[in-house]
Amino acid sequence: MDGREVGEVPAFGADEIATVCDDLRRAQPQWEALGPRGRSEHLLRWLDWLLDNERRLLELVQQETGKSWADASLEMSVALDVINYFTANAEGFLADRKVKPAGAANAVRRLRVQVRPHQLVGLITPWNGPLAGPMMDAVGALVAGAAVVSKPSEVTPLTWTEVVRGWREDIGAPPVLAAVNGDQEAGAAVVDQVDMVMFTGSVRTGRAIAVRCAERLIPCSLELGGKDAMIVLADADLDRAAGAAVWGGMTNAGQACVGVERVYVEAPVYDDFVALVTSRVAALRQGMDAPGSFATDIGAMVTPAQTDIVEEHVKDAVAKGARVLTGGQRRPGNGFAPTVLVDVDHSMRCMREETFGPTLAIMRVADENEAVALANDSDYGLSSSLWTRNRRKAEQLSRRIEAGSVSVNNALVATFQMPIPMGGWKNSGLGTRFGGAAGVLKYCRQQSVVEERFALKSEPLWYPVAPWRSRLMGRAVRLLGAHDWRRRLGRTPRN
Repeated sequence: MDGREVGEVPAFGADEIATVCDDLRRAQPQWEALGPRGRSEHLLRWLDWLLDNERRLLELVQQETGKSWADASLEMSVALDVINYFTANAEGFLADRKVKPAGAANAVRRLRVQVRPHQLVGLITPWNGPLAGPMMDAVGALVAGAAVVSKPSEVTPLTWTEVVRGWREDIGAPPVLAAVNGDQEAGAAVVDQVDMVMFTGSVRTGRAIAVRCAERLIPCSLELGGKDAMIVLADADLDRAAGAAVWGGMTNAGQACVGVERVYVEAPVYDDFVALVTSRVAALRQGMDAPGSFATDIGAMVTPAQTDIVEEHVKDAVAKGARVLTGGQRRPGNGFAPTVLVDVDHSMRCMREETFGPTLAIMRVADENEAVALANDSDYGLSSSLWTRNRRKAEQLSRRIEAGSVSVNNALVATFQMPIPMGGWKNSGLGTRFGGAAGVLKYCRQQSVVEERFALKSEPLWYPVAPWRSRLMGRAVRLLGAHDWRRRLGRTPRN
């Protein structure tokens, strides 16, 4: 936030990344052979190490991002939740799945589906969550049995590099996790070396990664940008909704892909809602407080370039008729004052492009139908929230919202429910993270196994072809597969 240098890491070239990946591949078979329980033991020791080094790690998070201590602390909570959830469920998620055969001819066979991890998974993560972001993906891949090469953002590499060092050196875990640092070229080198890619970041970079993965015929999962909508109906608990809008829009200084960016409020309660939100936003304390003090609510923007985008969106809105009720200007360092915009419409960048900063744009709507139509009028579809006391109405409207998740009478919470999927529609991505077993199985390949109950000398379909046997099989197929006796017996219809 004050521009001082807090650390440095070496940049990796493509050849160095290739060497790292070769080492990871050599270590992976033994890691897979440990099984989910053995792998979980290492992950739980990692959790202990994280707790033992919590203060030091969160100070790194704060120093390289400019976060408030409260926002930095949330990252450790996410890391612990992810490790505890996946290690507790890994054995069940990865267990062989027995399947009932289909058709009488297959009744003598045993079917099962087993999974094998992709040998090497590549993670590329953004700068808004140096600890939580990589943890949300690395744990599922590791517990699945994959080796992981991770590239944190070149803007915030310090925390994750240290966390990976702790894995490799302090707890003595198998060398199946590595961090490589660098810019876009390093990210491209990772994509070229791995068997599966998990990327979180911009739509533009996500598209480029998807194209390269398609060329290499490897899978990818992409969690991209958001322009998340909040819909507040006239029967909502306005005090709670206003509190959620402020927290959902301002947490991490608005630098969250699932943060609330635009709010649609039914006309009868619009003025009251705006007043509640504005008073709370104006009261927010901003700044990078002392470690452990919890003295401020939000910190600064991470990069000057992102601060520029926030400023441009506010200026564009004002030029097109919007009003700033509080905030609206830059602050020292990369700070931007928490901002409320009203009299907004969809001609403005703040309603159509991802702002990724501490702004709330609030729009008056006539009714729920207009609110849903405007919420869906977006290239993005990551998360959303819906506010009403009517459960039936909430259920109906949730089915009309074009977003990967809907939080009813809360904000952001759907993002961190690990038993259900978190993923984007439209330009917000491909695939999901979390989702119970899917959060581990996405890093695996399915393998079908068919076992004969009885080993006959020969099968009816094997050579040589015999006319009598082929005719008998044809009759059997009709008898077992048709749905009426005429066709079962092969009788021709009468004209």
